[in-house]
Amino acid sequence: MDKKEIKFEEALSRLEEIVRELENGTAELDKSLDMFEEGVALVKLCSGKLDEAEKRINILVNNGNGGYDERPFTDN
Repeated sequence: MDKKEIKFEEALSRLEEIVRELENGTAELDKSLDMFEEGVALVKLCSGKLDEAEKRINILVNNGNGGYDERPFTDN
């Protein structure tokens, strides 16, 4: 599966699975390193997806004239 096409929830679920396996400590060193590298890639992917979502969110701010103005969330 291409990492760019994976959904956030799927990436997070896989990351949780990797953490459980690594915490278990029963995997061989090579497999542990592979899982760690996959986990790092998944963290970057999830972080990027969260950044993208944040950029798309707008908030409504009272403009003092009885109305509201829309402003990007990142301006907070």
